[in-house]
Order: sequence, then C-alpha cells, then structure tokens
Amino acid sequence: MDKINIQRLKKTLAYLESKQRELKRQHENDTRSIESMIKYLKKDMIDQFQLMQYDIYIEDEMKNTEIFIKSVQNIIDDHSS
Repeated sequence: MDKINIQRLKKTLAYLESKQRELKRQHENDTRSIESMIKYLKKDMIDQFQLMQYDIYIEDEMKNTEIFIKSVQNIIDDHSS
C-alpha cells in the first residue's frame, strides 16, 4: 500500500473511531443512523482500500467495530515504515 493510501486510510480510520465513540455516548438515544453510517463506512473502507488483500479475515470482523478498528490499525502499522 502506498503512502498516500496509508494516510487516507488513517484519516478514514480516525473518522470511524470518532463515530464509534459517538455511538457509545448515545446510550438511550436512537442510534440507528450512526450504526448505519458505521456499517457503510466499514464496507467502504474494505472496498476502497482493498483491505482483503492485507487481511483475509477483515470482512468477518466487520460485525465487531472494535475488532475491525484494531485490524485496520494493524494493517496501517504493518505498511507504515
């Protein structure tokens, strides 16, 4: 993965993390729109950055956002040098 895509992926991951924090803060409120956004963002990240090339299990990890975030961070760490 080239440096430009790594930087874009870092920014996208930071946005995903912010939405995940927002979701956690919204305990009793209606969170469907945030959940939908997070689901769409994860799918878009997999497609746009072709993350399946770097982690064949990442699509299975979409169900758990925390694990997904850690997996993407591992991909970034592995390809940042």
